[in-house]
Amino acid sequence: MDTHDTTGTLEEALQRLHTSGPERLGRLTNHAPMVVEALTAHGRPQAVHRWLDLYRHKLEDFPAPLAPVTAADWREALGDPRRAADWIAHFTRALTEQPWRDVLGVWWPRLLPGMYGGSTHPVIRVGHAVRALEAGENEPRLAELAHGLGYWAARHRPVSGITSLRAAPDAARSLDAVPPIDDLRGGFTDRLTAVRRLPLWAGDVTDPDTARARLTELVRAATHRYATHGHGEATMLVHAATAPNAVLRTLASLPRELWAPSLHAAWTASAAVTAMYAPAEPLAAVPALDRSAEEVLETALAHGDEHVIKLTDTALDVGDERALAAALRAVELSDPLVPN
Repeated sequence: MDTHDTTGTLEEALQRLHTSGPERLGRLTNHAPMVVEALTAHGRPQAVHRWLDLYRHKLEDFPAPLAPVTAADWREALGDPRRAADWIAHFTRALTEQPWRDVLGVWWPRLLPGMYGGSTHPVIRVGHAVRALEAGENEPRLAELAHGLGYWAARHRPVSGITSLRAAPDAARSLDAVPPIDDLRGGFTDRLTAVRRLPLWAGDVTDPDTARARLTELVRAATHRYATHGHGEATMLVHAATAPNAVLRTLASLPRELWAPSLHAAWTASAAVTAMYAPAEPLAAVPALDRSAEEVLETALAHGDEHVIKLTDTALDVGDERALAAALRAVELSDPLVPN
């Protein structure tokens, strides 16, 4: 179903969105660039501007810059959300001077340890930008990569102090073995701080091709799991699947030596989200799928919620019945997007 738009709709939408900041209210992510990329990737360019009109009340103006990020002080600016505009400007300059894959290859290992900031949305935005660039390079798509990388740098947040537990042989059973945090209250940042124990699944993988295969397995397992566990937190548990899928989408654009570290970071992100939003009990069975992939996409689009559309995008990548049932489960659990 990947039929990337060639009408210019994505470019128009990105230019429209690049006057907006990566967040609103100082903590909530602007999902619009990711959604419009997903819609055009799956052959729905005619829906893009209608969806943006519904979403526009969730957009804020682009933030004011503070000071340029330089080669001498970038480490001090890393993880400072006040510097979002500075970081976006930094990557905009870099992408005019060097090929985008070269910029990505330099900054990916610097940013990867902090993919947990911004509720994992920055790496997801980068994954969408990379998919668009792989389909066709132009100025608005390069600008979107700059915005994604800049957001990631501004929200960079590592995790540490996690005790490794024994994992099961496969991703699905290892996600089942993730212990929930003790206090299931508070927002993402509070809960992330409470993650102290996670299974060390695939921790011994060093071969790039094995890493890609394991990452594909993880995306499938996390997407499937949403069908029976999404009621733990309908919105946040989406990221257990969409964050590793963003990493998976980016692998082919990265040096192969970065594939295994990318797998390890993606596993930690997916497992941490699983620990943070675990339901008391899963559903006994996966909801039955009574629609085609095209019909599932249309259902998600009619619903309109940004997380529903993004999980559906990942479910379409996975492509099997249980993944599509997970997308329909997100429709069932989530509030639809309505005009303000």
